[in-house]
Formats: sequence, C-alpha cells, structure tokens
Amino acid sequence: QVQLVESGGGLVQAGASLRLSCTASGHTFSWFAMGWFRQAPGKEREFVAAITWNIGNTYYADSVKGRFTISRDNAKNTVFLQMNSLKPEDTAVYYCAGASSFRFPLRGRDTYDYWGQGTQVTVSS
Repeated sequence: QVQLVESGGGLVQAGASLRLSCTASGHTFSWFAMGWFRQAPGKEREFVAAITWNIGNTYYADSVKGRFTISRDNAKNTVFLQMNSLKPEDTAVYYCAGASSFRFPLRGRDTYDYWGQGTQVTVSS
C-alpha cells in the first residue's frame, strides 16, 4: 500500500522558516511528479509547488514564488518544501501528493493519485 507521510509542520512567527518533508513508501513504480498543496480553513485546497521526479523541473504558485523551494531526494523517496519568509496567509494544512503516471497540469489536484494526511503550518503575526 502506497503511503505518503509528511512531517515538519509547526507554529512559527511571521518571517520565520520551516522545512516540510514527505516520504513515500510501499510503491513499486517510479513517480512522475510530486507536489505540495495546502488548505486553509473554509478554503479549497490549492496548489503550492511541484517537481518532476526524474528531471527535477519545478513549478510554483505565484503566491509562494521566491519564498518556497521544492526539492527531492530520489534515493530516499522524499520530497521537501523549504518555506522562507513565512506570512500569516501561509497558515494551512499542507498536503504532499504523488502522481504515478505522466499527467498534466501539475497544478491540478486531479493529476495526483496519492495523498498524505497533511501537516499543520501556523504562522502568527
């Protein structure tokens, strides 16, 4: 059974940094891409960042471009989200997602067929 497990969330002040990790296990295939989404209370789940597994092409939401960096460690089946200069509006549950086949757009939720349970990120002002 494929599992994605996130870690690294927490409560920080505005301007601080956090690094989220997501480790995949139980899969017998190579990922096409992995991504991060977030969902704030009362809002829809939105795209944050994505990375293609083999080549490492990256994609970002405009709201996080220049502050967040997505990366991956293929050997450890882990994807990271380095979040700098955090703002209160970044407060949300952050979800890791995996796409097992060649599909686009990477900003779309339907592209991904595996999801983690989420990790809470809270940024105080």
